[in-house]
Amino acid sequence: MEDYWKTKGRIFDIQRYSIHDGDGIRTIVFLKGCVLRCRWCCNPESQEYGIQTMMVQGEPKVIGKDVTVAEVMEIVEKDRPYYRRTGGGMTLSGGESLCQPEFATALLKAAQESGIHTAMESMGCADWEVIERILPDLDQYLLDIKHMDPDKHREFTGKSNELMLENAKKIAASGLTELSIRIPVIPGFNDTPEEIRDIALFAGSLPNVKRLHLLPYHRLGQDKYTGLGREYPMGDVEPPTQETMQILLDTAEKNSGLECQIGG
Repeated sequence: MEDYWKTKGRIFDIQRYSIHDGDGIRTIVFLKGCVLRCRWCCNPESQEYGIQTMMVQGEPKVIGKDVTVAEVMEIVEKDRPYYRRTGGGMTLSGGESLCQPEFATALLKAAQESGIHTAMESMGCADWEVIERILPDLDQYLLDIKHMDPDKHREFTGKSNELMLENAKKIAASGLTELSIRIPVIPGFNDTPEEIRDIALFAGSLPNVKRLHLLPYHRLGQDKYTGLGREYPMGDVEPPTQETMQILLDTAEKNSGLECQIGG
């Protein structure tokens, strides 16, 4: 076994048999730690790198575990027959996987060397050197683009978007990975046709983009905030209606020239 299989990282979950977050049936490895603080985050337990305790159904649960690449790959390997039949594989998620660059790089390399398809959900919020290092071992980059306006982006996520948009251009230009752009559709933040149009125009201007996903906001993470003793930042904001999503889908298709879909 190569040395990098001993690389350690901190995860908070491994989800098997997922049909989202990449092609086919996936095993999703959730890494701890994030640079953003999006108000709508459905994995608030991912934000802190530190190990936490969260109340789940009245019981305290430890969130966060230190593991080696080899230990993760042992779980990922179990579903190889499903990957083979469906074109699936391993997806890194979080948090922001790039917050643990050594671990993420080693995990992707191990999967690739084992002949397993790799994908990563990420905001691209890291130095270009970090991203450049993972691209040769990444088959599919699921890149979140939330807003084109840097001030509104900072207001709702805690950080401006310039670095992420710059990295999006570089990832696309590299041609090293299949790029999908994902837009979380958040009421009051980016759910107007104009805001989606601006992102769609940007996505359409990039080379090598496979498709564009609109991901409707949901409240599924709300209980986790209670479990962490935190207030839910979205208050009583309701998910977007199907009608709204259809209008935004039409807008995205018209302005991006890409294959667009709701969800996934």
